[in-house]
Amino acid sequence: MKTVLTYIPVALLWLLHWLPLPVLRAIGWGLGRLLYVLGRERRNVVLINLRLCFPDKSEAEIARLARDHVVAFSRAVIDRTPCWWASAARLRRLIRISGLEHLKNGDGRPVIMLCPHFVGLDAGATRLSLEVLACSVYSNQKNPVINRLLYRGRMRFNPGAVVMSRQDGMRRIVKALKDGYPFFYLPDQDFGPKESIFAPFFGVQAATIPALSRLVRLTGARVVPIIVFQNADGYVVEVQPAWETFPGANVEADTEAMNRFIESQVLRMPEQYFWLHKRFKTRPPGEQRFYK
Repeated sequence: MKTVLTYIPVALLWLLHWLPLPVLRAIGWGLGRLLYVLGRERRNVVLINLRLCFPDKSEAEIARLARDHVVAFSRAVIDRTPCWWASAARLRRLIRISGLEHLKNGDGRPVIMLCPHFVGLDAGATRLSLEVLACSVYSNQKNPVINRLLYRGRMRFNPGAVVMSRQDGMRRIVKALKDGYPFFYLPDQDFGPKESIFAPFFGVQAATIPALSRLVRLTGARVVPIIVFQNADGYVVEVQPAWETFPGANVEADTEAMNRFIESQVLRMPEQYFWLHKRFKTRPPGEQRFYK
C-alpha cells in the first residue's frame, strides 16, 4: 500500500515539470522556508556544520546562511522535475556548461570528474549525461517507486552509462575507467570509519574516503573538477582544468589537498554546499560527538 501511495506525489512532481523556472523557484522558496521552520533536526545539523566551519561568523550570519541554504536545497529538489522529465532542448537552456573541452582533450588517459556536493549536483549530472558517456555509483532506495524514478532519471539520456552499487567496490570502478568511461566521483560525505581517513575540512577533522588518490595511482587518471552553481536562470556547470600536481607525496597528503580544494569552492557560494549532511558524524577516538 505504501508503494502504491508513492505514485500520488510522483504524479504531482510530474505536473510540476511543465511549469516555468520562475514558478518552480517560487515553490522551492516556499518549501525551503517551511522546511527550515519545521525540520528542527536537519536545521540543527546545518547550524552545527556552519558554526564549526565558520567560527568567525556571528549567530545572525550563521542563521541567515542556514536559511539561504535550505531554500537553495529545496529549489534544487523542485528543479529535479525538469531533470527527470523535460526535453533535452529545455535542459540545455536551463543548465549551461563551460569548459567542456577539459573532458575531451584526447590524451587517452582515464578521467575522474570530481564533483563535490553542492545543491546543483543532480542538475549538473543530468546535463553532463547529454555530453558524456560516464560511470557513477548509485545507492538503491528502499521504496521501489522512488528507486525507479531516480534510476531512470539518471539513465534516460545515456542508456549506455555504467551505474554500479557502492558495494561493488573499487575493482569495478577501475575497470570502467580503463574501459574509457569517465567516473563521476562524489568525494565529500561521511561513510563511517571503516574505509576513511581523517583529514581537515575547514579546520575540523572529517572522515574522508581516500579513493581519489588511490584511483589516480592505480589508473593514471586525470582529475577534472566540476562545480555546479545554482543561479536565477538555472544552473551553470563549470568544468575546470585538470589538476597538474596530483597525486602528491602520499594518499594522506592527496586527501588533505582534495579537502582544501573543496573548501575553496565552498567559499565561492557557501549557501549552496550540502550542509544538511552530517559531515562530521565520525569522530577520531576520544573526541566528542557534534550531533545528537
